[in-house]
Amino acid sequence: MGRNKFSQHEIDIIGKLLERKNSGTRFQQKQIRHQLRVNFEFNISDFNEQGKAFGREELMAAIGRGAIHILDDATIAAMKEKRARDRERDMAVKAAESVAAGETTDWQQAMKEWEEYEKNS
Repeated sequence: MGRNKFSQHEIDIIGKLLERKNSGTRFQQKQIRHQLRVNFEFNISDFNEQGKAFGREELMAAIGRGAIHILDDATIAAMKEKRARDRERDMAVKAAESVAAGETTDWQQAMKEWEEYEKNS
């Protein structure tokens, strides 16, 4: 599940990308869907009826029915910062658990040990 809260500027860009997607080749459509997911965390499947095309009109309908919310730029920026902090924290926890379970090596610790070895050699 992606985001459902966007700024008006983001909605304008998403709408333009959806127009390009619907008029593009299969490869272009795939690239635009990827761009929507990566740059905006916008997943068409979160708002679309299965098997139907999703364009600007469907985007506006999703906004109208309350599935997508438009917030001010400052709120969106704060939300993105929090998501980035949460993602970074989750990755650090996952890495620590992986090292503790012996699945991977703590490369930073290994580097310190190597530098100590080199210094004492």
